[in-house]
Amino acid sequence: MTEPVAYVNGQWGPLAQARVPVLDRGFLLADGVYEVIPAYAGRMLRADEHLARLERSLAEVRMGNPHTRAQWLDLLGRLIRENGGGDKMVYLQVTRGAAAGRGHPFPENLPPTVVAFCQPLPLPSAEMREDGVGVIAVPDIRWSRCDIKAIALLPNLLATQAAKEQGCNEALLVRDDRVTEGASSNVFAVLDGTVATPPKNNEILPGVTRDLLLELLRGAGVPVQERPLGLAELRRADEVWITSSTREVLAVARVDGQPVGAGRPGPLHARAWALFQDYKRRVLI
Repeated sequence: MTEPVAYVNGQWGPLAQARVPVLDRGFLLADGVYEVIPAYAGRMLRADEHLARLERSLAEVRMGNPHTRAQWLDLLGRLIRENGGGDKMVYLQVTRGAAAGRGHPFPENLPPTVVAFCQPLPLPSAEMREDGVGVIAVPDIRWSRCDIKAIALLPNLLATQAAKEQGCNEALLVRDDRVTEGASSNVFAVLDGTVATPPKNNEILPGVTRDLLLELLRGAGVPVQERPLGLAELRRADEVWITSSTREVLAVARVDGQPVGAGRPGPLHARAWALFQDYKRRVLI
């Protein structure tokens, strides 16, 4: 098997040997943003939307974009080819760079650090798709700018680990009795035939897969609401789904050990999953 290749500040080389300076502000202060883009058979899905979100994250943390959209597309396209094509999770990260020392104020005129690499795309197994997965509900202890795709993910990691230790796939984050999103996903609930999902605001990451699914559902005539979603109503929902670049559209069968609806993926999930797969075939062929 060919050794994975990474990109670091204009240099290409083995991922295992990729390095950034100890004084990089991403390493010391989590002062950076990132993106994850799925690629199928070597072609990225919704790359422009992911790069638009990157541009927004950079602007919100007052960092310049080190590349134009066209340059990003060329760089990431080469990255996928250097790693053999196929189905990939494409990861890119931009930090404020490495200063002369550690300090909180933003250094001036500091070249950013740009890192990109690929991993196999970890899509859900056939069993997970057919049976659904379990999730737990945990308090949302994150900061108030969750709309920025920042690399400071410790609260998300703690929630994910808590879910793993209970044999679950994801943790749903709860703030003031409202479900905001998953630790690494967006959340949907089906209530009386209508698909509801929390609105985009500072409490959730504007998921590219989330937005695509809403577009597909509306195009298919499925009733959709973007509104606050209470934990109590999620518990009594007919169906619950989570979405992300690596999960696509995944049904939740259990919340805190209790079944959702019939305790397995429901008919609207089957339709949503089919719409998503049909979209991939249409745009990637």
